[in-house]
Amino acid sequence: MSDDPFALIDYRSLVDWPKRLAREWPFFEAVFQAAPTRRVLDLGCGPGEHARLFASHGFEVVGIDRSPAQLAQARAEGASDRLRFVEGDITDVASLVEGGFGAAVSIGNTLPSLGDEATLARLLAGLRQRLLPHAPIVLQLLNYDRIARTQQRALPVNVLPDPDGDGELVFLRLLDPQPDGRVIFTPSVLRYRSGGDPPLEVVATRHVDMRGWRLAELELLLKAAGFADVQAYGGMDRALFDAGTSIDLVVVAR
Repeated sequence: MSDDPFALIDYRSLVDWPKRLAREWPFFEAVFQAAPTRRVLDLGCGPGEHARLFASHGFEVVGIDRSPAQLAQARAEGASDRLRFVEGDITDVASLVEGGFGAAVSIGNTLPSLGDEATLARLLAGLRQRLLPHAPIVLQLLNYDRIARTQQRALPVNVLPDPDGDGELVFLRLLDPQPDGRVIFTPSVLRYRSGGDPPLEVVATRHVDMRGWRLAELELLLKAAGFADVQAYGGMDRALFDAGTSIDLVVVAR
């Protein structure tokens, strides 16, 4: 078995990327508008979909990820003078890249993979070194305030056509919130064939121990790292964040 846990699941096939990127781009466009330079860091870039989006709009993008499997997918789509990918731990950002950047993003479940305050503080300190004054960072993750309060056990199920067969892929994501703030996350892919026997088979499943970062925790760590202007949204539609009802938490800090 590969020692790269992200090799087990092909995340690119489980998201309607054109629809998602079209929905999210207006948010990033507004945030990047006042960036001091058009250099962007994508932290935990995965297969590189957001990095390619930013590059297509004229930004110079460096994507960082520790998964060789994810980076292989990202690089398979080609590179350009505006786009490159670096293998490494995002907490080492200060040593992995050079020069100053005008913005940084961390999208999806990247931030919850940092399991304690010291690790997240190290990432933010490294970003403070690499970001130019007034450069924005965008942190997007689930609203773990709500998940802890409601003890939510699963995310919505995604069903997409199976690119390698005549059935469908079912993306199932189970949650097990813990009293200490951790969340045991079990992403799994099932293959569904309505006429099959059995109709469902497990394609891949894995166990991930995450930290369910809450807004108050992020605000304290961001301000300690020198990011004074912190804004919270309930999604990339710029809805106001509500700890009890918002599905997502999107933080913009400078």
